[in-house]
Parts: sequence; C-alpha cells; structure tokens
Amino acid sequence: MINVKDIVYKGLSQVVENVSDAYPQNWSKTPAIQFVEEENKPYEFTDDKEQLSFVRFRIDIWDMKSTSQTACDVDDVMSSLGFLRTACADVPDPSGLKHKQMRYEAIIDCKKQFIYHTK
Repeated sequence: MINVKDIVYKGLSQVVENVSDAYPQNWSKTPAIQFVEEENKPYEFTDDKEQLSFVRFRIDIWDMKSTSQTACDVDDVMSSLGFLRTACADVPDPSGLKHKQMRYEAIIDCKKQFIYHTK
C-alpha cells in the first residue's frame, strides 16, 4: 500500500487555499475543498506482495457563488497526477452554499510509486 494523500493534498493546495482531509472549519474562505480517500485496496499480488493498488478519492467543493471553475481546476490537477474522474455532480446544500462532489480513481504501481488511470 502506498499513501498518496500527501500528493493529492499538495496538488489541491495549488487550486485553493482552504483544503483539508476533514470537513472544512473555516467557511469565511471559499472556495473550500475537502478530500477523502474512500478506498485503497490491493489490485494485484505477485509472490505474496502487493504490486498494484486501487485508490478512489471523493473531493467536495463548496463556494458562495459557483463551483464550476474550481471543479475544472481540480480536474486538471487530479488528471495531471494520473487520476481518472469517474463522477461529478452538484449536491443540494441546505446552507445555501454551492456544493459539487467529484470522484477520482487510479491504479498505483507500488514498486515504482507511479499512478496511472484505471481505464
């Protein structure tokens, strides 16, 4: 298993200042991004060693006005890291904030620490 959360955090921090792997605490700074590793599991074993891992991230974006540009910027960053976007949808939010949820998947080569698209 390889932890890629630091890589994802560094990439998303290039998009906006308010990035966290927990629910955003500071709503005065939007847009805000929360990223969650939903799954990280073995994908391929050889000689009793994990060679490839499957990883899925959920990224939530909140903004006062629009999430569209931030979503495009997030997509550019995640794609450049080797992730494939598998879902993107607006989410109704009772707070009145605009909320978009995106999902990304990748396969990680554990030996080379290389990320590549699942498809």
